Amino acid sequence: MDIALSNYVESLEYLFARTTGSFKFGLERTTALLAELGNPHLAYPVLHIAGTNGKGSSVATADALLRARGLRVARYTSPHLVDFRERMVVNGEPIDEESIVQFIAEHTPAVERIGASFFEATTALAFLHFARCNVDVALIETGLGGRLDSTNVVQPVAAGVTAIGFDHMEYLGPSLQAIASEKAGIFKRGVAAVIGEPDAVIRHQLARAAEAAGASAVRVVAEEMQASDVALTGRGTRFNLRALGDERIIETPLVGIHQAANFAFTLALLDAAGDPFRVTLAEAAANLHTVRLPGRFQRVGKWIFDVAHNPDGARTVAGSMALIETEHPVVAVMCVLGDKDWRAMMDALAPVVDEFILTNAPTAPESRAWSLAEAREYASAMGYFATAADKFDVALADADARGRTVLVTGSFHTVGDAMARLQVSPLTG
Repeated sequence: MDIALSNYVESLEYLFARTTGSFKFGLERTTALLAELGNPHLAYPVLHIAGTNGKGSSVATADALLRARGLRVARYTSPHLVDFRERMVVNGEPIDEESIVQFIAEHTPAVERIGASFFEATTALAFLHFARCNVDVALIETGLGGRLDSTNVVQPVAAGVTAIGFDHMEYLGPSLQAIASEKAGIFKRGVAAVIGEPDAVIRHQLARAAEAAGASAVRVVAEEMQASDVALTGRGTRFNLRALGDERIIETPLVGIHQAANFAFTLALLDAAGDPFRVTLAEAAANLHTVRLPGRFQRVGKWIFDVAHNPDGARTVAGSMALIETEHPVVAVMCVLGDKDWRAMMDALAPVVDEFILTNAPTAPESRAWSLAEAREYASAMGYFATAADKFDVALADADARGRTVLVTGSFHTVGDAMARLQVSPLTG
């Protein structure tokens, strides 16, 4: 093995080894580690985004619109699909392997002394990389929740919460209200807050939280922007939007009825951030064609890849499947982590899928694996046509042989493992 590649692999092994042990909440370790690095996260403006669903679409859209303005844009997202480097990207280019090796070599003593977790160390690595790249702005997506998420050390120019759904309830709480409260923790004094939640009760809760935090302005997207005539096309999603004193027909390459709301949220977030990030509706409409978001209803030939990993996400996928032309039979390769509500996900997808092939993704943690036997039994009890293939490669081969359309879904692991085997790049398609 090449020495440089070997060093990179070893560096990743060191980082991922820090995912073991109990889950760590709190900002003190991230704050301490960043202090040792010279607080790189304060060297550039930040747009901070939280939410259960819609974060990825919003970051991808903001990235395209800001780069079209000539800005040097960083984005920090998680998890990755195929390559760890996807998590930290500057102007479309992932972090280089040598920078990761150098970070581990230089800062392991500090990581060990502080006791930083995988995500805390990764966040510090990303923030340092962005500073060294002299970015004009960084789009920072929370990993889990918001209030105690490692990314919440930033001092953003605008902070936004997209849509709230049921996910990570063991950490964030058993109700939408509890989850919203954790997400609202990214709102800060003197910083504009943007709320994309469609439900009136939850968005009012988020607005009250923003006001209580001392936000300089509270922008509730549903109350200031109106989308209509939303339709899926062969090129993405088309809709009419009235916003920012203008009205335009918008077409985004991202697929899904929900993309109208995601776009409106992004537009409001950029507007709330002020110049030089503010984008007019006309400017946005002209530059949306450059948006790319791998793994979110991404179509490559007969294959559709979607990282939906909760019931809301599965319902969104089903809604999109119902509205586009697909060749039958439609076969779904599905692997969901055992701590997710996979029954509700299967129920959501069943009306648009002819056959399920239930499997295990190789990179999914064994400790969180679902029971294939239990999933197969549930499908049978509900009258869904389903088979189980313990080996992932067999599941992909069977789906390819039996399906005219193949949906790969259930988790980032499922989609990422399939992309790796089918040689689909998350960054270039």
